[in-house]
Amino acid sequence: MQRISRRSFMETAAAVCATAAWGVALVEPSRVPWRPRPDLFPEGVASGDPDFHSVLLWTRRKPDAQSKPETLYVEVAEDAGFHRVVATAEAPVSAESDWTCRVLAGGLKPSTVYWYRFTDARGNGSRIGRTITAPTDQDERPVRFAFVSCQNANDGAQNAYRRMIYEDERAPEPDRLGFVLHLGDFIYELVWYPEDRPQGMYDRKIRDIVRYAHGEKIQDFHIPTDVDDYRAIYRAYLRDPDLQDARARWPFVNMWDNHEFSWKGWQGLQKFGDQTRPAQTRKVAANQAFFEYQPARMSKPLDQFHAPAVSDAPIVHFDAHGLGDETNNLAAIGSLKGYRSLRWGRNVDLIITDQRSYRSEEPLDRVEAAPFNSEEFPRFIPEEAMEILDAGREYAGGKAPATIRYGNIEVPNFSKDAPAQTILGAEQKRWFLERLRSSPATWKIWGNTTATLDMRADPQNLPAGLTKPWPGAGYAGFANCDHSTAFVERGEIYDFVAQHGIAGFATIAGDRHSFWAGLAAKSLPPKKFEPVGIAFVVGSISAPAMPEALEHNLAKEHPLRPLFVGQAVGRSAPQATVNMTVQHGVRSTLEYVKTGDIGKARALSNPELAPHLSFVDMGGHGYAVVRVSSAAFETEFVCIPRPVERAAGTDGGPLLYRVRSHTGLWGKGERPRVSVQIVEGDAELHLGRG
Repeated sequence: MQRISRRSFMETAAAVCATAAWGVALVEPSRVPWRPRPDLFPEGVASGDPDFHSVLLWTRRKPDAQSKPETLYVEVAEDAGFHRVVATAEAPVSAESDWTCRVLAGGLKPSTVYWYRFTDARGNGSRIGRTITAPTDQDERPVRFAFVSCQNANDGAQNAYRRMIYEDERAPEPDRLGFVLHLGDFIYELVWYPEDRPQGMYDRKIRDIVRYAHGEKIQDFHIPTDVDDYRAIYRAYLRDPDLQDARARWPFVNMWDNHEFSWKGWQGLQKFGDQTRPAQTRKVAANQAFFEYQPARMSKPLDQFHAPAVSDAPIVHFDAHGLGDETNNLAAIGSLKGYRSLRWGRNVDLIITDQRSYRSEEPLDRVEAAPFNSEEFPRFIPEEAMEILDAGREYAGGKAPATIRYGNIEVPNFSKDAPAQTILGAEQKRWFLERLRSSPATWKIWGNTTATLDMRADPQNLPAGLTKPWPGAGYAGFANCDHSTAFVERGEIYDFVAQHGIAGFATIAGDRHSFWAGLAAKSLPPKKFEPVGIAFVVGSISAPAMPEALEHNLAKEHPLRPLFVGQAVGRSAPQATVNMTVQHGVRSTLEYVKTGDIGKARALSNPELAPHLSFVDMGGHGYAVVRVSSAAFETEFVCIPRPVERAAGTDGGPLLYRVRSHTGLWGKGERPRVSVQIVEGDAELHLGRG
């Protein structure tokens, strides 16, 4: 069995800026006077990033009228009654860290459930938390965990967590979750106040969750400007009862996406409309608040987060990989490193990457790309333009064209002298590929906060007369600003997987506010289609999805509306027909809307459009559960109704469907295959060809 010394554990605790609590061989009842005062710990408790012998514990003890806390006492026990306490420590709290507390509890047993609590000097106690340590690297037992993404408390409810808790509490012990992977947008820094949108957001009301003390108003929304503002939005989210209960039940593994910093932020920059501006001070503030409020092992050789002194300086020069080499930018990005890996037994190596801090500018989000956005063809971008802009000067072996033809116009190729787009950045990518190559785990799982699966349509097959002819050369993609349009970098990664014979390669992702299951492939027909792994995307916890937006924003008389939110004959409300569009093609979708007959619609399916997709639900909310063994990888999508209001009761409300996918471990020279089964509810419209 793996062992670790007390000395090396203390060094680990210092590296993640946490107080150390070392387990003892002799267990004993708690000696701490403790009375529950959850009002003094309003954000609850949490644990994170467990390994086989330790876990990071967290709470916040707010100052009250009687005193400002200086020290908290933490206890870790083998039972919820704290009759068998195995580790204790005293941990400092102060205004410098917004009264938050991080404790690394070590010397614990692998694959074990523990309970923990915090108590102040007057005996006022936090709620009790439950956590779990990882198995040893040699443990061959199946692994079960959930992954989630995109919770927006400003206009939605977190019912998915209540459903997750309800099901886990009733599951047999071997079938319970080991941890929850949160793939970003834990907060939405962009906030509307109710008076900003009295009409609400779509069919949702705006909740008054926070008022920024120093915030900035842009259009009709507000954004944070300093660390106090970022702290305020975390506190607002953590007072949600369903989210707080989930954090108290399982260890979370957290990674940021864009909204932990800024909606369209990248590196140390913010973007609103056509304006990109330096925001290094805000990037540091965002990193500090994340560090203070998320129990994650993000290494810094300090006793607490010390924000580097930076200014919001213009970035005028970018290196060969698109990284702004301005001093303040590098300091802001380097103030916290998020990418890391987590082993969970013999079968799982979870490799988590940062898609925002090191990426180059997204070419499709530049103002020069506007000619490819057409009102006649909403959301559709010509695939050939996406490939040319992504590759930059590397396109066609260094023969990038000066212009890109789109219908009757020639659009200047503004990327022809730029490097190929990167999302990971050079340094992180080297780390990621080496981790993939060297991992001995059965399944190498890429925790990517943004999706990798291609999303495209075939408007070249639209029937004549419905609209003007499609100006593109062939297929259309969607500007998702993720690895589905970073063709060069994604191809480099998938080629690496193939060249090194890496089996058991899987990606799990968030950000798209939709459920996806399919195959990881470098390219789609008419190019060579050679899957090297499997890929999944989870629906949002509560943030609105594309079909919800288009129900309100796409004109009902638009001739292409049926491709997105069509209302089939016999249906009383619009459906997310975009699911059929991206899996089967425009002819299938138009037939379905016309007749309501799924069989007839699928008979018109375009076989070259999406051979990589087995399931898509662009309007789905909920969570995903992964179960892996030495032989198979299973993913279950648990979809709930649109979470407009908090559900009553203990089960989080009804389910729309439960869908399970299965992939057996493939051998060298074999293709992975994803099979999908509808276990509960109605999800037939979302099935692909797989």
